[in-house]
Amino acid sequence: MDKVYTILIGDDHAVVRRGLRQIFEETAEFRVIGEAANGFEVLDFVRNHNVDLVVLDISMPGKNGLDVLKQLKQEFPHIPVLILSIYGEDQYAIRVLKAGASGFLSKETAPEQLITAARQIVSGRKYISEALAEKLAANLNNPAVHHPHELLSDREYQVLCLIASGKTVSEIAEELNLSVKTVSTYRSRLLMKMGFKNNAELTHYAVKNGLVS
Repeated sequence: MDKVYTILIGDDHAVVRRGLRQIFEETAEFRVIGEAANGFEVLDFVRNHNVDLVVLDISMPGKNGLDVLKQLKQEFPHIPVLILSIYGEDQYAIRVLKAGASGFLSKETAPEQLITAARQIVSGRKYISEALAEKLAANLNNPAVHHPHELLSDREYQVLCLIASGKTVSEIAEELNLSVKTVSTYRSRLLMKMGFKNNAELTHYAVKNGLVS
């Protein structure tokens, strides 16, 4: 009998989890054995079950997807993680791949592409879209080209994208489960690193560089 790969779905929206479960369970080789609504539940489940693949949303309450990804790779380096996101590839794909993800997909992706990605990842390979592959190749050909946002830490980068999306410091603090003071500190740091004076300049930069839609 062919191996059946076990999957944990981590996403804070029940409707999304149900949709992903249906897609995977229409195949013979995948079985969803768990769902998690936040980062802490993801870590707890993986610590107590045999999981072959974690499908993880990047934006989750309690402990965001990037932090969960890094912790998973520390504790369970052998378990591959496929990141799903409402954000485009320009925003997070390269960061999550550098952090140890085995693949990145937009939530706009067709079901067939999700299954293709999962199959590729459980076979030990990484999965990226053709568009992202071209972008990575272009970066390799032009290693001297750097953008200011590449200087930011993952958390600073998250705050940049959320500010540019029109969220207030209070809203960002709630979404990232941080204090308002901490978010303000990240904002000050990223403004300084990027040489900007205010949110308007940040937003203009983010839009111009495709970091927000």
